[in-house]
Amino acid sequence: MKRAVIALGSNLENPAAQIEAALAAISALPGVQLLRRSACYRTAPVGFADQPDFINAVCEVASDLTPSDLLAALLQLEQEFGRVRTFRNAPRVLDLDLLLVEGVSQQDAFLTLPHPRMHERAFVMVPLAQMAPEWQIGAHGTAGAIAANLDASGVIRLD
Repeated sequence: MKRAVIALGSNLENPAAQIEAALAAISALPGVQLLRRSACYRTAPVGFADQPDFINAVCEVASDLTPSDLLAALLQLEQEFGRVRTFRNAPRVLDLDLLLVEGVSQQDAFLTLPHPRMHERAFVMVPLAQMAPEWQIGAHGTAGAIAANLDASGVIRLD
């Protein structure tokens, strides 16, 4: 089994509840074991700003699925939660992004690992640094070091 990191986000239909339900659904996927998760964070939307704030979190799983199969399972969960892809950065019930898979570097039409923009996004890096500051993010450094150098003023931890 390989460890992997998944980002979760929601800004529709009780987002905090969507994140908690998604974590339970991820842990119930065949071949996937939830190892740990971050706290939830409230963040302003990126890109399309005329929408509610997001609730974001990350989790670490162990999986015997291939990275592509894990991503396919996550996309299926998004659909089951009612995600409709209308336009880039649109409001959504659930967004699941496969960020990292231990020891895997991949770039194809379906999946790029590590996620190509994660190191630029405080809404991803702050929760990841809180959960697992030691994760190496490609050539960019550790999650903790990257998060320390991002403007995280709009990322608010919910307790």
